Order: sequence, then structure tokens, then C-alpha cells
Amino acid sequence: MSDTGLHLGSERLKAPPVFGYFERLVDPYTPYQETDTPPTRLWPFLWDYTRPLHRVFAVTAGLSTLVAFIEVGLIAYLGRLVDLLDKDPNIFWADHGLELLAMAAFFLTLRPLIQTAHTALLNQTINPNLTALSRWRAHRQIMRQSVGWFENDFAGRIANRVMQTPQAVASVMNQFFEAVAFAAAYLVGAFALLADADLRLVLPLLAWFIPYLLLLRWVIKRIKPASQASSDARSVVTGRIVDGYTNIHSVKMFAHADAELGYAKEAIEGSRTTLMREMRLYTIMDLALVFLNGVLVVGVVGWALSLWLGGLATVGVVAAAAALVLRLNGMSGWIMWAVSQLFQELGVVAEGLETIGQPVTLTDTRGAAPLAVTAGRIEIDGLSHHYGKAKGGLDRVSLVIPAGQKVGLVGASGAGKSTLIKLLLRFYDAEGGVIRIDGQDISGVTQNSLRHAIGMVQQDSALLHRSVRENILYGAPQASDTAMIAAARQAEAHDFILTLEDTEGRHGYDARVGERGVKLSGGQRQRIALARVILKDAPILLLDEATSALDSEVEAAIQDTLVTMMDGKTVIAIAHRLSTIARMDRIVVMDDGRIVEDGTHDELLALNGRYARFWARQSCGFLGEDA
Repeated sequence: MSDTGLHLGSERLKAPPVFGYFERLVDPYTPYQETDTPPTRLWPFLWDYTRPLHRVFAVTAGLSTLVAFIEVGLIAYLGRLVDLLDKDPNIFWADHGLELLAMAAFFLTLRPLIQTAHTALLNQTINPNLTALSRWRAHRQIMRQSVGWFENDFAGRIANRVMQTPQAVASVMNQFFEAVAFAAAYLVGAFALLADADLRLVLPLLAWFIPYLLLLRWVIKRIKPASQASSDARSVVTGRIVDGYTNIHSVKMFAHADAELGYAKEAIEGSRTTLMREMRLYTIMDLALVFLNGVLVVGVVGWALSLWLGGLATVGVVAAAAALVLRLNGMSGWIMWAVSQLFQELGVVAEGLETIGQPVTLTDTRGAAPLAVTAGRIEIDGLSHHYGKAKGGLDRVSLVIPAGQKVGLVGASGAGKSTLIKLLLRFYDAEGGVIRIDGQDISGVTQNSLRHAIGMVQQDSALLHRSVRENILYGAPQASDTAMIAAARQAEAHDFILTLEDTEGRHGYDARVGERGVKLSGGQRQRIALARVILKDAPILLLDEATSALDSEVEAAIQDTLVTMMDGKTVIAIAHRLSTIARMDRIVVMDDGRIVEDGTHDELLALNGRYARFWARQSCGFLGEDA
């Protein structure tokens, strides 16, 4: 497992010693064995993700049980105290003073210590660390997915599930220890207490407990699917809203704010409807519980009174029984709610597993070695890829690009140019054929080493919502500021960067660029992207409409930069502006997923074929559509 980011686990906030002890019991960033096929079933998933906390869980469960038994024991002692008060006050202290002092000491020392340890394990150890651990591992798992996987879902929905699923995992464990384990132990203690007073007192408790269990079973059976439906509906709402925010420029440009509101409203209404169905279950649960609790109080207290009237029970037994059932009356709703919440959160986890539990299908082969680029020769042999469809993409493409050669890739939209680039970067695994770099099949080398060896500037170079410095250093994180500024100068970006200022007053290279770089113009974004690739200095360079966002003046200014960037590198450049690739060593023309022409600019013009028609039709240097 990579150590990237694991240092975060050691950066602890300073805390008082008691808090610090419990907070340090678990490291949420502890190394673990990653898997391409994570658990897809609920309980194996929970067992796997919570593994570092299993010992903590065992101790917490023991303390939950102990706390419950202490609660029942205190009620039992209340009954004993009532009976003791029936004695002569003059001899009461002499006979029981030591006992009362011992109970007072227990109340003031041991009980608070046990309760504090139990609460601290829940609040300081389990809740924050389990949430962080689950979120960290879920995010790592998602980040290992392929580009194609992300293209098939909403970024907002993915992020929503990564955020809410770990929170639900922590809530499940919290509800279990705070409610389920405590309640189970409390009920066992209650049965024991009543049976010890008089075995017949257990009968009305059973008359309450059995229907209570049936009601709980009825709620649990329905709450999990209802909760999962509500969680799904919330994810749809998040996905639609984030989609609108992400594409706010298009929404405003086409004046479709009302349509977007309607689109979101449809999802919000769906979420409201599923939530109402879920809430009906809680209402039914509460009504049934009120009746059952009436049976509990009347049955146990009434029976205890009848025993006392018959001389079969002391006043203390009546007092203890009354205190116990009144406590159960208050607890029963809380237990029912907590258990239903537990299963509600399990529904959220199950919904999150639909994303987090998906297998990673584009993986490094076992024993994959790093790519060793010795020259930069690219061989494409019989390459086919149709995205799982009958047509589209590439169809049996073969191409050899000698080391250091600059190749222009030309073709109308849908010809297969971008698919070729994506396969070269191994964003997808080819359905047929092979790509080799310096004789190495790229499917047999590590993905990271392959992409480290390739620099790419895209038509829409979205930037990270970070500072200009961080965006440029993304190409080479260890580079010095001097190297970074040199790259920015080479990309004709340094001067405008110095004029930048964000809303928080940061200037120049420290200014943030906004989500996807929206605070910058298209040309500014593109020049920062160019600086990033210049700094990376990879031996293979891919240019996908690299200058399309630049005006003619800026493009002319950086032409020399592009020539310098390409010097000594193997280059594949896609462009509709043919003037930018006419000086390439070679031009490859694609159509319908195949290579139809291959040669220099002059050779292809002399051939008087597709490229020549493109050249003749272009207006202001842009590629027109083929007839």
C-alpha cells in the first residue's frame, strides 16, 4: 500500500491527557491491504472496514453491559433501602452506616469512572476515528476506479455516498453500543431482579416483552428498505443539484434556471415522498409502543401491589418493581427508536455499497513493472475499442511512431482520435490489439509509471480549486519555485499570474483559481495547464487541441514554446486548426475509427484526398466537416 497521505494520521490536535489517550487508541490511517473486489454484502463490509477497532468494540460492549447491570443494581438497591427504612431510626445508622458509605463511595468514584470510560470510547475513540477510517478507505477505493467508471456516474452522487456512508457506519456502531448492547443487558438484569423478588413478576414483563419484540421485528423488516429508498432519493437530489451548479454557465447562458429548478424539484419531491413513507413506520411504532408500555406498567406494578396486599412481597419489592418498569417505560421508546435508527443507517450503508463496493476493473497486472522509457517509440498494433458497443471508437488501428517523431492526428469529430489518446493513457483497456512503448506492452506496466511518462494538454484543461502554484506544481510536486516560475514564463503565463487576486486577498501564485479554474479565462487556464506540462517534462507529449482556447496573438506568442516543449519528445497532437500541425513530421488522418491517410503535409496535399479537402475547406485555419 502506498504511504501517500498516511502522515495525516500522525498530525494530532493537542488535547487534554484523558481525551488524548482515548483519541490515540486507533489510527484511522493505519496501513491495510487494498483489494480490487471489496465486499459487496453489508456485514462482510462492516467487518472488514471496522477491523482496526475490533478490540475497542469488545471493551465497549463489555462496558455497555456493565453500565446496564449497574443501572439495574441501583434500582434493586433502592428497593432494599425502602425496606431498611422500616427499621428503628435509632439503630439504623449503627447497623447500615458502613453499607451506605460504601454505596456513596461507589456512586462518587467507580460508577463515574466506568461511565466516563464507556462514553469516552464512544465519543473519542469510535465516532471520530471510525468515520475518518471509513471515509479514508472509501475515498481511496473510489480513487482507484478508472476514468470510464467516473464517466458513468454523477460526481455529486459519488461524493455524497463517500461522505454519508462512513458517517452511517459510525452511527451504526454507536447505536449498537449505546442502545442495543445496553438494552439487552438491562433487560436481562430486569428479568433477574423481578425473578429474584418473585418469579410471578416475570409474567407481566414477558407479556410486554414478546409483543415488543414482534413490533421491533415488524419495524426492522420495513425500515431498512425504506431507509435505503430515502438514501437513494437523497443521492439523486444531490446529483441533480451538483450537476446544475457544476454547469452553471450553461444554465445561465441558455436561460434554463427554471428548467433546472423543475429538474431538481422532481427529485426533491421524490425524496419527500420516500421520506413520508419511512416516517409512517415511526408513527405506527410510537402508537403501538404507547399501548404496550401501558400493559407493562399496569401489569408489573399491579401484580407487585397484589403480592404486597397478600403479604407476599415487601414495600421495597413494590418500589423496585415500580422504578424498574417506569425506567423501562422511558427506555422502550428510546430503544425502539435507536434500533430502528440502526437499521436505517444500515440502509444508508447498503445504498453506499452500490458505489463503494463496485470492483476495480482496470488494474495493474500481477507483478507489473514500472515503464522504462528509453527512447519513446510507440507501436500500435491492431488496436480496437468500441466501448462495449457494435461500432464507434477504433477498429483495427496499426501505427508506428518512431522515438522523437512529431505526429499530427486529424479527422472529423467521432473519427477515433480521442479514443486513441485515452487508450494510450490506459484510461480504458483496449478490447483488441496492443500498444507498446519502447517494446513494453502498456497493459503489463503500472498505470502510474505509464502516466508519469506522458504529458498531456487537453482542449478543456480544468484546474483544481487550489492556488496557481499548486496547479502548476501538480506536474512535478518536488520542483522548486524557480523551476515553476520558469515553466510559467515559458507558457507566457507569468505576467498575468502576478496580477491575480482571489476573494480572500491572496495574490499571484498564491491566488486560488476557483472550481475547475472558473475565475480565469480559457486562455489563462490553458497557459497554466501548459506550464504544468512543461514542468512535468515527460518524454511523450500528447496535445489535444492544446491551443484552441488561445487567441491568435497569444497562440503566436507561444508557438516557440510549443516547439521547445516538443523538442526531443515523441509527440501526438490533435488539432482542428490545421495550421498548428502542418509543420509536424507526419500527419495521420483518421475516419470512422481507422487510419485512412498517412504522410507529411506536402505528401497529403499531393495525394489530393481527405486531408487535402480538409485543408481546402478550412476557414481561418479550422477544420471543417467532411461532406
